[in-house]
This record gives sequence, C-alpha cells and structure tokens, in this order.
Amino acid sequence: MLMRAETSSLLIVDVQERLCPVMAEPRMVIQGCVRLMAAARELAVPLLVSEQYPKGIGPTMFDLRELAPPEAVVEKLHFSCAHEPAVMERIAAAAGRRQIVMAGIEAHVCVLQSALGLKERGYEVFVVTDACSSRQQANADAAFRRMRDNGIETVTIEMVLFEWLHRAGTPEFKRLLPLVK
Repeated sequence: MLMRAETSSLLIVDVQERLCPVMAEPRMVIQGCVRLMAAARELAVPLLVSEQYPKGIGPTMFDLRELAPPEAVVEKLHFSCAHEPAVMERIAAAAGRRQIVMAGIEAHVCVLQSALGLKERGYEVFVVTDACSSRQQANADAAFRRMRDNGIETVTIEMVLFEWLHRAGTPEFKRLLPLVK
C-alpha cells in the first residue's frame, strides 16, 4: 500500500537529549526525523512527538523541538505509544488518518511496541528504518524483522517523501526537493 500525505500522521518516538547520544546512529536519526518533520509541515501531515519520562531522559533533541509546535509534544510513561491515553487521543483526533509513519528510538523497545500496538488497533503502520536506531544495531535489525513479520511496513525516508508528494512538478515537490538532494 502507498503512503498518502492526506491519510498519514507522523509519529516521532522519544528522540530525547539523554537517550539519543548513546544510539548506534544518533545523527542519522536526528537528520532523518528533521527531514520527515519538515516534509510533514509542508504537506499538512499531522505531527506527534512522544517523550518517554522527560524528567529523567530529558526533552526532545533541540533540532527536532524547533520543528515541533508545543502542542505536538506528548509525555508518556508506557513504552508503547499505543498504550498511552494522551498519545492515542491525539492520534484519534486526526480523523480519517489511518496511516501512521513512525521514526525514533529505541527501535527494539518504544518504536517496536508502539508499531505493534498501533497495528493491533487497526492502523496501517510504516516504520522509517533510516530514521530509527537502538544502542546496538543488532537490536534494531531484530526489531525491523519482527515488525515485517507482523505486517508492519519498513520504509526509508525517501520512500515516505516521494509517496507523500505523489508526483513531480508541483510547488510542494519543488519546495521539498532539497530534502532529497
């Protein structure tokens, strides 16, 4: 199935100050999430940013906070966003958007559990592998295999961008072209 901007929401999971630096690929995650968030803003795709226990792990990384309006950020204690009532209220508020495009950390914990939980609730879930990481790459790789085994699409940033854009030659395409160069 194709990802469509008009039926998608973007969920950035726990890319936080005390957690991100110890990931296997922290810059890849940050840069990937920035690209996804910029595209979501341009294409009016609703954005939600989760923060796992920010008192202990810190806020969302600065690069991402700049792109996230305060109302897009939701604190959570559950590892799975799908089990956090405040997160699910926000997702449900984006009526008619049954596709959830996800990125963040850690791939084998909060991203995996959120993806599985959202899939159980009937959402079409797409996890952006080049905007996710874990402390150890083997854990991320295992998470991506498990996701695919459970019917969750694993995609790349460029897959998301080009599917959301749908065609070349539009004003949106021209504005987002720098994100793929």
